[in-house]
Amino acid sequence: MRKLFDKTSINQMELKNRFVRSATWEGLANPDGSCGDKVTAMIEELALGQVALIISSHAYVNPEGKGNNGQLGMHDDSLIASYQKTVQVVQEKGSKIILQISHAGGRAISQNPYGPSPTNIPGYQCREITLAEIAKIIHDFKKAALRARKAGFDGIQIHAAHGFLLSQFLSPFFNKRKDYYGGSIENRARIILEIVQIIRSELGNRFVITIKINSDDFIDGGFQPEEMIQVSELLEKAGLDALEMSGGTSVGKYSSHRVNKDVLKGDEVYYRDAAKLFKEKINIPLILVGGIRSYEVARELIEDDFADYISLSRPLIREPYLIRRWQSGDTRRATCISCNKCFAPAREGKGLYCMLDK
Repeated sequence: MRKLFDKTSINQMELKNRFVRSATWEGLANPDGSCGDKVTAMIEELALGQVALIISSHAYVNPEGKGNNGQLGMHDDSLIASYQKTVQVVQEKGSKIILQISHAGGRAISQNPYGPSPTNIPGYQCREITLAEIAKIIHDFKKAALRARKAGFDGIQIHAAHGFLLSQFLSPFFNKRKDYYGGSIENRARIILEIVQIIRSELGNRFVITIKINSDDFIDGGFQPEEMIQVSELLEKAGLDALEMSGGTSVGKYSSHRVNKDVLKGDEVYYRDAAKLFKEKINIPLILVGGIRSYEVARELIEDDFADYISLSRPLIREPYLIRRWQSGDTRRATCISCNKCFAPAREGKGLYCMLDK
């Protein structure tokens, strides 16, 4: 029977347990997007806490794709050295670390944001991206992946969830294009598949490539679980190594970080039904994030084959040593109450931290 503390591997990346730190914007990057000591200290705590795989917060692949102040970047060779200390600290403690690379699209804070189609939704006001710009972005993702390898990362994660650019391409709510990047699900997934293929071609079969996508946009006319399965099948054929399933956007019924003060055991897994659908159809490993707060629930998800890895974000802001606590036999529920107050100081430029005891 599969266990939470099994040793496993994703491609050539060996992991000491099945716990993952889901990419979480810390708001602690230097103004140029470089990784400084404050980010390193936060990541080091997670490695000391026995998180097997740490996914960095999203790093923008070009300046036009920056989505937040205090966000990491991987858009220039000069940034590579700033990540090496963080990577080394994690790996020396027996954990692995991959870099999440992203483009905010219509959510970008640039002067002239673009998305798959022109949009005037609050928070997504943008013009339509050109074919030449699409081609450039594909190469920008490739170059960011090359820099990640040079910095020593164990792999990369392509951010295609939560209403960022690649998520916008997948979603019929945002993508109204009439060319070969719009319309059918194959066309809407084309930019992502081209990114995966070019990274795989450049970095070889042993380099770990993962992705984060929505299970559901939770918007009328948006990306649905059935389409998620179709995209996952295409990604599996393209040589993807693992998929992290999330959901929601900032303008739908649910965002990726719901507010729940008292979540019942049976309700705490946001994307359980979509995960079941995925595991019935897709063979690559599934990393499941969203609302998981209990050791018992995490164990059941693994043992009952709903997921291959358990991914946590806010619980590890509150308790970076949570996995070590669970492994020691103290399997009390995570103390995070999903209040979302941890994001307030990050938005104020002070960096991410739990406000519960403040």
